[in-house]
Amino acid sequence: MIWTSSDKHESSVLSRILHGEGAPVAPWLGYILAVVIFVIALAGRFAMLPAEGGSPFVTFYPAVAVCAMLLGMAPGLLAVVLCAVTAEYFFLAPFRSFLLNPSQIAPLVLFISSGGLICFIGRQMRHHAMALRDSEQRFRLLASATFEGIAMTEQGRFIDANEQLLTMLGYTREALIGMPMAALLPPHERERLMDSVLSGNGERYLDMLRHDGTLIQVEVHGQDVSRDGRSVRITALRDVSERQRAEHLLRIAATAFEAQEGMVVTDADNVILRVNRAFSDITGYTPEEVVGRKMSMFKSGRHDAAFYDAMWESIGRSGTWQGEILNRRKNGELYPEWLTITAVRDAGGTINNYVGTLTDITQRKAVEDEVKHLAFYDVLTGLPNRRLLLNRLQQALASSARSGRNGALLFIDVDNFKVLNDTLGHDVGDLLLQQIAQRLSACVREGDTVARLGGDEFVVMLEGLSEHAHEVHHQIERICDKVLANFKQPFQLGPHQCHNTSSIGATLFCGHQCTVDELMKRADLAMYEAKSAGRNTLRFFDPQMQAAITARAALERSLRQGLQQQEFVLYYQCQVDGQGAITGAEALIRWQHPEQGLMSPATFIPLAEETGLILPLGHWVLETACTCIAAWAAVPAMAHLTLAINVSARQFRHPDFVTQVLDALAHSGADARKLKLELTESLLLDDVEDTIAKMSALKEQGVGFSLDDFGTGYSSLSYLKRLPLDQLKIDQSFVRDILTDANDAAITCTIVALAHSMGLHVIAEGVELAVQRDILLQQGCAAFQGYLFSRPLPLAQFEQLLPALP
Repeated sequence: MIWTSSDKHESSVLSRILHGEGAPVAPWLGYILAVVIFVIALAGRFAMLPAEGGSPFVTFYPAVAVCAMLLGMAPGLLAVVLCAVTAEYFFLAPFRSFLLNPSQIAPLVLFISSGGLICFIGRQMRHHAMALRDSEQRFRLLASATFEGIAMTEQGRFIDANEQLLTMLGYTREALIGMPMAALLPPHERERLMDSVLSGNGERYLDMLRHDGTLIQVEVHGQDVSRDGRSVRITALRDVSERQRAEHLLRIAATAFEAQEGMVVTDADNVILRVNRAFSDITGYTPEEVVGRKMSMFKSGRHDAAFYDAMWESIGRSGTWQGEILNRRKNGELYPEWLTITAVRDAGGTINNYVGTLTDITQRKAVEDEVKHLAFYDVLTGLPNRRLLLNRLQQALASSARSGRNGALLFIDVDNFKVLNDTLGHDVGDLLLQQIAQRLSACVREGDTVARLGGDEFVVMLEGLSEHAHEVHHQIERICDKVLANFKQPFQLGPHQCHNTSSIGATLFCGHQCTVDELMKRADLAMYEAKSAGRNTLRFFDPQMQAAITARAALERSLRQGLQQQEFVLYYQCQVDGQGAITGAEALIRWQHPEQGLMSPATFIPLAEETGLILPLGHWVLETACTCIAAWAAVPAMAHLTLAINVSARQFRHPDFVTQVLDALAHSGADARKLKLELTESLLLDDVEDTIAKMSALKEQGVGFSLDDFGTGYSSLSYLKRLPLDQLKIDQSFVRDILTDANDAAITCTIVALAHSMGLHVIAEGVELAVQRDILLQQGCAAFQGYLFSRPLPLAQFEQLLPALP
């Protein structure tokens, strides 16, 4: 239903009765009404008999005509004739002559004619009513089926609207009818826009206000029509907000497509559909030359099948790939480009197109190469500089760790170089350095590194030496003898011929036993020993040199000072259950060194163990942890958390260890059941009876115990079953390779099974991947700790983490 005006109520009652519709009674009641009217008319006709001059047409025959209309059209006409003849010649015959009076013929004919005329008019009215009803139904159907909103306004006010318009504007029919159309326009443009809407026909795009105050863009079509002598306006409104946004995005996309970067669009088979101008500028091909051809036409031949397989695998998996690729221009020139490929999928997920964005990075690569050369190579000699040497040395350490082969670092200093510079000038000194660089490069093997640190200092890095120490020394000595002999040959420096010698310091490396800086220091110290020994000689670094002792003493002083200055902090790493919910944390100590920053416990804990400083350090950790547990207990969301701390062997062996733990719990008010002490296997085996006694005393108070790094030591199962443990902790070394090492997977499975058989809980540390967690879950492990869930965090950050995890 669209219109609600009174027009639909204006059909005649007579037409509705004729059609047997609209009335609350059944159609056959019309026939009963016709008989009643006929009887009344007949009675009137009897009353007129005494007056022969009266005309029956005045009362009787019009009544019979009405009866004919009530009875229908064709049946009504037949009823008129039958009723007239029957009434005049059967009912009225006894009262007058049976013969028809000629004077009655005319009224009878007139009556019959008028009856037929009335029936004809009734038929036309019926046809007109049916046509009007059908037209109205079709109009309602069309108006309700349209996607546009339709409004009827008079003098700028709504008098009707369809459902689509009500939905579009967010109004009810009652709220909209009678509202001025101007109320839907933005206030600051209401007067101007309303004049435009009300003037003339045509169309216009407008901003209109919905009932909730939001603006929508509508397309308006208006037409003035006449209705009952009044001028009304029929307006069609279509919400084009989405279309306008889409067109705006299309304009942006069209502008972006003609950007400075090359762009190409292909179908799912990599057949080129469209390219932009920048693409043609980069490749040298016009659009006509590439459209319809495959992207493989640009291949340089420098990339193997594995490169392209990896590219398409990435696109298929993630929908995109980007990287540097070498392609070929139209003129055959190879050029580097940065290419990004994005797959375009339809609603069903099928790839229909690929969009490629490419940038010619030839100039950038040239600049990068130049910058790289300046950053990593010595300008004077062309040798690697200190920065590149350190980088290669780091790689050499990693390679040595994998292969097990030794390497060596040689520091070479030119003897008396300052004298040459001062006497012959810096230009001659530069010539000497250049020739030395050439001779050193000729003395080493391909793959070895010769670098210049600065001034007259050179470094040679030797890789892939023998695995045996005595052989390595002989190899280094042979190379160094070659260098020293080469230096004995005179240097021709322009008109000057000079003789120079060098001092060489050597140190060995194998794997990551020493840092890069330590190796550099060792080689430097060995070089100064060579100078002290008379120059023109080789000296190896002595590992027992005082430098190590000095460094250790300095660290011990800093450690004592750190305890006094309270430079230590606790970091918290969450422990979660199988559903990922945080059940507790492990407190891990860190050293906030004033100069070196945050230091890992691996840096200072071994020294603290050796010096006994682990006792005050461990006691501070215990008290801090208990204070934290007490604070968590006051927060309902955190009251369930347990806190684990590591206990060193030296701390556990202290006679007052049990008392210290109980005092810390009592002083802080912490729940002993929330404290968990992590012990190592080596600690348990030192004095089993003392260990069991201390653990039992604390266990009675509710303190829990976890066996840390289980599986890495030499545990005795006979002792293990006697210990009052609560939990076994799988070492991260087994978790790390659980995906690739069947032995590690078997070990973790065995540990879980052992723990369950002994009634112990089990937790895995070092879980960094979801697949590691899933395998452990399958094996029966239900507690985890590792970077997959959180890194160790300061207390405030850890507490903020709690709402983030289930």
